[in-house]
Amino acid sequence: MNALLSGALVPSQLSEKALNPGALSATARTAIQNPGPEGVLSRQLLQYVVSCALRKDQSFSFTWTDSGGTNRRETYSGYLGIADWWIYGPLTDPFHQRYISACLAARTNWYGVSVMISLRGTQVSLASSASERSSYPVKEGAFWGNLFTSTPHVRACYSPAGVTHARAMKRDCAAGHIGADPVTGAPITEPCGPIALAGSCDTVCSWDSSAGGFYLRCLDNPAISSTARTDVVITSFLAP
Repeated sequence: MNALLSGALVPSQLSEKALNPGALSATARTAIQNPGPEGVLSRQLLQYVVSCALRKDQSFSFTWTDSGGTNRRETYSGYLGIADWWIYGPLTDPFHQRYISACLAARTNWYGVSVMISLRGTQVSLASSASERSSYPVKEGAFWGNLFTSTPHVRACYSPAGVTHARAMKRDCAAGHIGADPVTGAPITEPCGPIALAGSCDTVCSWDSSAGGFYLRCLDNPAISSTARTDVVITSFLAP
C-alpha cells in the first residue's frame, strides 16, 4: 500500500520513457537506486508495474548499492502483459495507463501480505480459463482510475457477496479496512492509501454475465457524476 504513496517514485515518472533500464529518467533511476526506505518502496512499485505491464518472457534488470556498500542486482519479471510494448517507448495513451493503474490497485494489500488472486477484464491478457474461474470463484470487487496523470486517482468497489470472505483472506482494499477512530474508538472504514472507496459494485458498476463474470464498466467518479462511466476496469476474484 505504501509504495503507491512513495514520494520518491511516482508512476508518471516511469511512463515518460520506455520501461527498460536504459531509458529511465534520471529522477526515476535515482529513486529505484536509493538505499533508504524510499528506495524500498520505489523498487516495490517498479516490480509491480513491470509485472502488470510486461509479458512473462520480458524482464527489467538493474543494480543499486545498499547503505553498507554492497552492490545489489534486481530482476523483475513481467507477468500479465497488459502493455508489453512499453519496453520500447513511453506509455502515453490513457487507455493503457488506466489498465496498469487498475492492476496496481487490485494488487494492493493493506497488510503487506501476498494473496493469490485472479484478475479479469476485457483485455486479452486478462482472459480467464475455465480452470482459473473454477479455482477463483469468489468475486471480490473492481478497481479503476489513472495513476499516471497530473491528478492521479484510483477507485475501488466491493462485491457484497464477497466482502466477508475477502476480509478473512486479508483482502481489504475493495471494501476498505475496518479500523478504529483514534479519538472515540468507534469503528471506521479506511481506504488503502489513495484508493478511494466507491461502495458496492452492484450500485456503481454493470457486470458481464458471460463466463468471465467480471464488471464491464463502472461510474468513473460516483462522487461527482451518476452517468459518466469507464470501461477500463479490472475485477478481482479469490479462491474459496
